[in-house]
Amino acid sequence: MVQYRMDKEREDQRTPLSEDYLREHTVGELRSLSGPICVVDYDPEWPQSFEREAERIRKSLGGRALRLEHVGSTSVPELPAKPIIDMVLVVAESDDEGRYVPALEAAGYCLRVREPDWYGHRLLKGPGNSANLHVFSSGCPEIEPMVRSRDWSRTNKDDRERYARTKRALAEREWKYTQNYADAKTAVIAEIMSRALRAATT
Repeated sequence: MVQYRMDKEREDQRTPLSEDYLREHTVGELRSLSGPICVVDYDPEWPQSFEREAERIRKSLGGRALRLEHVGSTSVPELPAKPIIDMVLVVAESDDEGRYVPALEAAGYCLRVREPDWYGHRLLKGPGNSANLHVFSSGCPEIEPMVRSRDWSRTNKDDRERYARTKRALAEREWKYTQNYADAKTAVIAEIMSRALRAATT
């Protein structure tokens, strides 16, 4: 059974991550933004983009890909988003990079984030920065809240519109790193996720 360690800076997900943390956990150069955050209207082609990436990943990993989900804003119709497909990949053990990273790199993916003390999270960027692939181990408690939040947002118009307003307002501000923008959304995401999880248990 995978044992999860939690980095102190990651314990409270509402606390913005420091630049030192980002540098420590980024694979390669930590790149600052060269322009504003790009948030666009929902594109009905995004589900097809996910399917294309999912096929690429499944062909690369075969049975090592235990689960693959389209998550994040591009998975929610009517929700504006950065035009980058977010996915969750579940493998047997995310810390065992040799079992999946080389195969994904051969398919055009690049390992960019390694967080062994936050659920063993890994992030790989897709070809041409077209996708973010978040990798977790089987049984990781972070997976289901992400999926349930997606499903809730697909059916709950009020929360979907609240999140859309937040994203557009934050995209108008200047940010040094993309993660800074993501951290600024954490409070509203936590509220939505809380409602989604309560609804799932009633």
